[in-house]
Amino acid sequence: MPNIVVLIKQVPDTWSERKLSDGDYTLDREAADAILDEINERAVEEALLIKEAQGGEVTVLAMGPERATEAIRKALSMGADKAIHVKDDAIHGSDAVQTAWVLAGALGQIEGIELVIAGNEATDGRAGAVPAIIAEYLGIPQLTHLRKLAVDGDKITGERETDEGIFKLEASLPAIVSVTEKINEPRFPSFKGIMAAKKKEVQTFTLADLGIDPSTVGVGNAGSAVSGVTPKPPRTAGEKIVDEGEGGSQIAQYLIGQKII
Repeated sequence: MPNIVVLIKQVPDTWSERKLSDGDYTLDREAADAILDEINERAVEEALLIKEAQGGEVTVLAMGPERATEAIRKALSMGADKAIHVKDDAIHGSDAVQTAWVLAGALGQIEGIELVIAGNEATDGRAGAVPAIIAEYLGIPQLTHLRKLAVDGDKITGERETDEGIFKLEASLPAIVSVTEKINEPRFPSFKGIMAAKKKEVQTFTLADLGIDPSTVGVGNAGSAVSGVTPKPPRTAGEKIVDEGEGGSQIAQYLIGQKII
């Protein structure tokens, strides 16, 4: 009966306009609607499928501001058993390496973890590296970018699809995996699940609780920095062609001029 932890993240809705904050050029998370990242919904779903087949417990782990509680409750309403929220102002602007360091510290607070599941990349950063970095910090195997996943005793197997083909992977537990959008279709929370989520345990940790020095994380200590930004130019109206018998030829000439054909 595996003890599973799912890494989740609250991100700006892809349909909302995303803006950068003045000064440090980090993502302004208050300027857009926030949601549980869709790839994390699939990670939660995969954990729940394993739990339903083999038993065990599913814990979701998030790192972020107070607002991230909304994403945590969404995961709990899907069926996760409990949650951990790492919340500390010093975390703001952390890069992928720092994020993995904090999450690894939080995972170290959970006893008996056999499997950690994450999305392959978050839609607000697309680094796609955090699960692999966590594996390095914790010294456990990693199977990343999986489209299929199976747990059998103390072994985990999966399939990774690339441009070169499909690779079959396996590792012993405990391990960390990341999944792609092909892994499953996440369930919708039921009304019963939504109501139950309000009563489920959400444990909060600060950096001090995890024994992490604030000077090792945050935008001021990140390995990379944004020194300036240029706004995306406004979309132009484009060229309108009125078809008076020569519309097809005019479109063809335009595409040739743009070197599209």
